[in-house]
Amino acid sequence: MRYSALKILREGLTGNKGWTPAWRDPEPKPEYDIVIIGGGGHGLATAYYLAKEFGLRNIAVLEKGWIGSGNVGRNTTIIRSNYLLPGNEPFYEMSLKLWEGLEQDFNYNAMVSQRSILNLIHSDAQRDAFVRRANAMFLAGADAELADADQLRAELPFLDFDNARFPIKGGLYQRRGGTVRHDAVAWGYARGADARGVDIIQNCEVTGFDIENGKCRGVETTRGAIRARKVGVCVAGSSGRVMALAGMRLPIESHVLQAFVTEGLKPVLPGVITFGAGHFYVSQSDKGGLVFGGDIDGYNSYAQRGNLPVVEDVAEGGMAIMPMIGRARLLRSWGGIMDMSMDGSPFIDRTHIDGLYFNGGWCYGGFKATPASGLCYAHLLAKDAPHPVATEMRLDRFARGHLIDEKGMGNQPNLH
Repeated sequence: MRYSALKILREGLTGNKGWTPAWRDPEPKPEYDIVIIGGGGHGLATAYYLAKEFGLRNIAVLEKGWIGSGNVGRNTTIIRSNYLLPGNEPFYEMSLKLWEGLEQDFNYNAMVSQRSILNLIHSDAQRDAFVRRANAMFLAGADAELADADQLRAELPFLDFDNARFPIKGGLYQRRGGTVRHDAVAWGYARGADARGVDIIQNCEVTGFDIENGKCRGVETTRGAIRARKVGVCVAGSSGRVMALAGMRLPIESHVLQAFVTEGLKPVLPGVITFGAGHFYVSQSDKGGLVFGGDIDGYNSYAQRGNLPVVEDVAEGGMAIMPMIGRARLLRSWGGIMDMSMDGSPFIDRTHIDGLYFNGGWCYGGFKATPASGLCYAHLLAKDAPHPVATEMRLDRFARGHLIDEKGMGNQPNLH
């Protein structure tokens, strides 16, 4: 079924009896060409592009819970490509270009809203760093705009420009950045993949790998054994646990990242604002709630829940940069499990086990990377060669000394 304004009108006039499920609920087959573990945004996007771009159909996506139950539905919905390093910026710019045509591509309203993203500047050194970043963005074909304090005072008068510790001296805009409805992304990719013959199997947890003579021949699941020529893993914060089933130890730590939303308010924020010095980022949803977040929890965890010290820390960051937020009442919070790599950058690579592939280590950048991650992972699975914009996202880069250290913090995942 193709969605359209005419279809909505027709169904409205006929009692809305013609709508069908967005995707099937099939039983798993005993064997597939490719099995993708993880039914989040990256797994579903990978299956979608495998079918759409490479013509592969005999594919299964295995999800231990329900579609959208993981990080794809537990984030702050921000999309952007304002990166610096050549191992990152072309990749995220490709992702932003895919976001711009995504709804037309998979015929689903994902509520892509390019309302802009602003990184605030608080010191001369930070201004120099953002000028360098803007130049890198230009070289990768992205847009960037430097704003001074006077411009921001006119556009965002509610910010605390004269804060004693973090005075606002300007900012770096990316006008094409913005937000997207996160769960609609999962639904759209699931619907598009299913329409092209992909089996999306929910409530199917992987419990082991069938590895024989150094080759992965399939997986063991709670719904029986499934054989496959290739197995792709993209399970975000559960990467360490799942890959341990194959005897692998990853350069990844799992941490909870909390997000928050306030009661609905009148329109006040024109776009996304990020306060890097205090690690606070905020936007306003279409319902009016202020959606914001900050640092990861300081300890390792696999729990999708938060804790009060981080609530206090994030609220302090908001108050430091926009004191008016103190008058808003917090509605709810949630937690996603972040797969934090040692240099803050991801992996899309083959493993040393033949037929087993890995996608993970997305840290804070997983949601915005969804389209490019899916396309690049699909390219790797289909052709056994990395996509041109993902050649640096290798599992062995630490052994080779080729880190993609965007923030220059070294092997400190808590700082990325």
